[in-house]
Amino acid sequence: MERVWILCKKTFSLTLVFNALLTIACSVGILAGFYWYYPEWKPFSPYLFSGNVFWVAIIAAAINVFPSALVGRKLHTGRFLFHHYFYGFLVLAFAAVYIVAFTPVSLSTIFLVNNTSVAVNAGRFLLLGGFTLLLDDLPDVSKRVEIGLNWLKAKILRGKKVIVTAQVLSSAISLYLFGALCFAMLQVPEWMTLANLILVSSVFVTAVTSIIFVKNRVWHSAATDN
Repeated sequence: MERVWILCKKTFSLTLVFNALLTIACSVGILAGFYWYYPEWKPFSPYLFSGNVFWVAIIAAAINVFPSALVGRKLHTGRFLFHHYFYGFLVLAFAAVYIVAFTPVSLSTIFLVNNTSVAVNAGRFLLLGGFTLLLDDLPDVSKRVEIGLNWLKAKILRGKKVIVTAQVLSSAISLYLFGALCFAMLQVPEWMTLANLILVSSVFVTAVTSIIFVKNRVWHSAATDN
């Protein structure tokens, strides 16, 4: 049972990292829409006062990546044949070949184009899954990478008060974003799409996770461990 519990926590950690990346990917797609493709578009207007709020969701998700991965890094799950990062590179390579060969969009714009086909979404899912596995095990890629990440971690933790403040503010604004999107979809049934439901769900998980991390003083604990 202890082994099962460890694997469940590891899966939970990977899910949180994946959700953070999903929030970033969804937000980037919307920002690209009204910055480059549809300059006059005001996403979810008038229920969302500005599409630029998605920048805050990106910040909240980016801040969440480290503590989310930290949940799994403290667990000793062992490995099946190879380190997790190997499978991450493998999934990324497969995703790149799949996107180039079987989708109508380029690899560089896969998260920027407005295309909700199954093929394109499958490519996005594979890319995010590969990045999740890679980020989870990034310190084990090489000794130099581990040293570089530890140096970066030490620098970031010096400003933990700023990070915590940013996490509090970004989580609060992300909750507003979640509420605005839910209200918008209730008022305009045409907006009740699978893509928007995924967006709303990921933003909600990001906001709630941020609040939990702040409440549990995760950044302070990381600074102590450091």
